[in-house]
Amino acid sequence: MNIDHLRKKFSNETVCRQFFESVIWKDGRHCPHCGHAKSCRLHGAHLRVGVYECYRCKRQFTVTTKTPLHSTKLPLWKWLQAMYYIVNSSKGISSVVLARWLGVTQPTAWKLGHCIRAMMDQGCQTAAILNGIVELDEKYLGAKPRFEHGLKHKRGRGTAKQCILIAVQRQGSVRAAPVKSNQVRELSPLINSWVSRQAHLMSDEYAAYRSIAKGYAAHSTVNHQGKEYARGLVHNNTAESFGALIERAKQGVFHYMSRKHTSRYLDEIRFRWDHRLPEEKLTRRGIKKIIMRPLPVMDLLRAVLSKALGRVLQRTLEGGIIDKGYRLLSNQEPLFCR
Repeated sequence: MNIDHLRKKFSNETVCRQFFESVIWKDGRHCPHCGHAKSCRLHGAHLRVGVYECYRCKRQFTVTTKTPLHSTKLPLWKWLQAMYYIVNSSKGISSVVLARWLGVTQPTAWKLGHCIRAMMDQGCQTAAILNGIVELDEKYLGAKPRFEHGLKHKRGRGTAKQCILIAVQRQGSVRAAPVKSNQVRELSPLINSWVSRQAHLMSDEYAAYRSIAKGYAAHSTVNHQGKEYARGLVHNNTAESFGALIERAKQGVFHYMSRKHTSRYLDEIRFRWDHRLPEEKLTRRGIKKIIMRPLPVMDLLRAVLSKALGRVLQRTLEGGIIDKGYRLLSNQEPLFCR
């Protein structure tokens, strides 16, 4: 589906709003303030379109209330258009280019991009546990240090760059998060929460992974220092491929990822990785090869919007952004999650 097909499908704001309501309220319309299931639609010459009133708390709401689109002044078509560009890009899209394509200012496109990344985040929802063959690796994100005559800067685990832990299930999901260091005390809690104890871990020969892997079913390693990158099915090249995607997104698109917002950029890259399906393909030599194909565009848009309810991002006085992080429980008051 190209952008012209998307425009024909969502020809006006009414159709866009109906699509948002069908996805965000797929289990029925609930008040985002108190969780009550009964509400009525309000009509009037001076009322906004799509306003409802809760029977219990008497507060008004729309489909964008208590979502990253909360109090938006942009048409819903602009949001759909931005989501389309972001989910279809292979490495992301910068706020400068997004602003040019949407016809908005760069600060607006920057906030809009982070709101969409917030919807791509698992948030407080329980993520599936990685099982089977799980590859582990770290990625060190940052620019090259300035040249200083006579000074040789360390690489990899010897740098002061932001460390990112990566865990990938073969032909499956990925987990990635920034960590303070590559020590066992930092890596172990994340790996234990992401990976099943019955999993077969694969990594390089880093001592921290050897220590953590003692509680798992099996652990295989490759010796990168000895130029060994694969030994049959034993490798962590899939995890390194995800690390390469992060590097390409930084170098070619965003150019800079602050430590404060690194997790959101990781959520975007992880979302595109997770929403793919393996497809078997024959090469010219008749060799079977597995190709990962992205899901259809409409499925990707539904996946983004399905995580919208319960996340509110607001501007700060300094021009930054803050995640209010409300978690909504059915028939209860909203609780603060972050």
